[in-house]
Amino acid sequence: MRKVIFAVFLGLLFASQFASAEMKIGYIDTERLFRDSSMAARAQKKLEVEFAKRDQDLQKMIKQARDLQNMLEKEDLTLSDSEKAKKERDLANMTREVQRAQREFREDLNQRKQEEFNAIHERARSLILDIANKEKFDLILETAVYASPRIDLTDRVLKALEQR
Repeated sequence: MRKVIFAVFLGLLFASQFASAEMKIGYIDTERLFRDSSMAARAQKKLEVEFAKRDQDLQKMIKQARDLQNMLEKEDLTLSDSEKAKKERDLANMTREVQRAQREFREDLNQRKQEEFNAIHERARSLILDIANKEKFDLILETAVYASPRIDLTDRVLKALEQR
């Protein structure tokens, strides 16, 4: 029994020492990093330029499909059955092609966004680790329900991203 009481006493002693030790905690709003950093703005512009031609081509395809559909609706009564069937097949093929092109465009754009996002994230993570090591942080969080402005390091990381 004495051993159990002694073990509990030692446990309480160590717990109280641990609780009294001051932890240095920081918080990073990663969403804000990706929204407000100049790196993110440059990445967005880069993607817009990279995908502009494909977007224009896709918009032309969509317009052609709409024009064909409008023409079919207007000339529905004047077209022969065979002409109407051919135009409807053409429209169905064009619609499938537009849907395929839209899907490929979205997938490629999302993949490139993720690549750019990862590059920014790697750079920010490196800067965060530098700050953590230099200033001896015990814990830096990226997700929190609430974080006091006192422990928010986001502005410092944004400044560091701008300097590099």
